[in-house]
Amino acid sequence: MKVGVISDTHNFLDPHILKMFHGVGHILHAGDIGQPAILDQLRQIAPVTAVAGNTDDPMFGYSLSETVELGGLRFLVQHIVNPRLPGDDLRSRINATRPQVVVFGHTHSPFDAEVEGIRFLNPGCAGKKRFSLPRSVAMLHLRDRKMTVEILPL
Repeated sequence: MKVGVISDTHNFLDPHILKMFHGVGHILHAGDIGQPAILDQLRQIAPVTAVAGNTDDPMFGYSLSETVELGGLRFLVQHIVNPRLPGDDLRSRINATRPQVVVFGHTHSPFDAEVEGIRFLNPGCAGKKRFSLPRSVAMLHLRDRKMTVEILPL
């Protein structure tokens, strides 16, 4: 199974992403979405699990955290995460949901590392270029409860 991972669109969905994610079985959006129309466009490709970011309007009702099982792995999706120093709220969520993978955004920088037995993944920023950082998304390849990650530049 292929899973597209995106974050920090900030109300801009690059048309290249629609092509890159063609054929995925699921999409994870790790926050700072913008208008719900962004998710509507992604849902035309595959089911979407999405969470609110710190810039998302609360009136859109996005969840702060979501858990989903894909390819035999449990994913926790939350926008602001410090993998090396998780706060009490994140620790509680991890203890309650026992994910193998935590997907996050916010930093606008790709990150992929295992910390204390949990894989932490940030696909980078997919919105308009900000902070002189490269733009990117991630593609996950799930098979036999194992995951390989590709960070794809935009």
